[in-house]
Amino acid sequence: MKILNSLPPYDLFGLENGKYEEAKIVVLPVPYDSTSSYKAGSREGPHEIINASRNIELYNDELNFDISNIGIYTLDELAPDFNSPKGMVNRIEKEVDLILSDSKIPLMIGGEHTISIGAVNSFAKIDKDFTYLHFDAHSDSRDEYSGTKYSHACVIARVNELVDTYSIGIRSIEEQGMKNSKNILFMKDIHNMTTEQISDSIIKNSKERIYLSIDFDVLDPSQMPSTGTPEPDGFSFYELKEILKKVLTKKQVIGMDFVELNPIPGIIYPNFLAAKLIYFAIGFSFNKKED
Repeated sequence: MKILNSLPPYDLFGLENGKYEEAKIVVLPVPYDSTSSYKAGSREGPHEIINASRNIELYNDELNFDISNIGIYTLDELAPDFNSPKGMVNRIEKEVDLILSDSKIPLMIGGEHTISIGAVNSFAKIDKDFTYLHFDAHSDSRDEYSGTKYSHACVIARVNELVDTYSIGIRSIEEQGMKNSKNILFMKDIHNMTTEQISDSIIKNSKERIYLSIDFDVLDPSQMPSTGTPEPDGFSFYELKEILKKVLTKKQVIGMDFVELNPIPGIIYPNFLAAKLIYFAIGFSFNKKED
């Protein structure tokens, strides 16, 4: 008997009949937040983003195509390693190794920002000629925090040991982090720029190949309250979308992660916002335009 009005599959965007062999993008949910320093809960982010995404229209009039045609496959959630943050980074690295060995683009959904380190470790073993493009309210540039070098507050410090980075939207930084401020586009400066100028700065300061990492707290908490450490004075959804549109259609995206959604029970619109931002990031990455 055929069941009428059944729910879409539990994968990103609720895609029917997805096949790993045919996918260009492989989604890896990572429900991990063991080093969260203020409000824990981002381990629930992957589930809520995927759940919201199953209710998004796959065709979009701005993109003018159905992103399910790209080929997107969602893996099972990666079980956290609670023994140590370094152990979790190693586990992620091995998983991304497998995705890259199959010539696919990994897209991780976190979880805390620490998950980026494992992915970049995997990419850097193959080729370091790319820029880690980092949208965040926080610089994440401490060398060590709470007794570990693999904290969410140390992501840029670890990534900088391997590849070039460029951070956008920063409005919270410790004094030590200012030593690498040449690689940062601060929000205080962004306020005097158009989205076109911001995009041009990113294009100029990044290599042809980019790994995109978006911490949802780069958005203003009036639109994205569901983060562990919400910082006022951030991007609007529209501003960030317009920046991604220009940048991602000009660059080769080799990998992505979206992190730090900390769902608030009973408030679902931030979950949909997060899912829609991922939707657009995928769409822009596969919708190249020439000057």
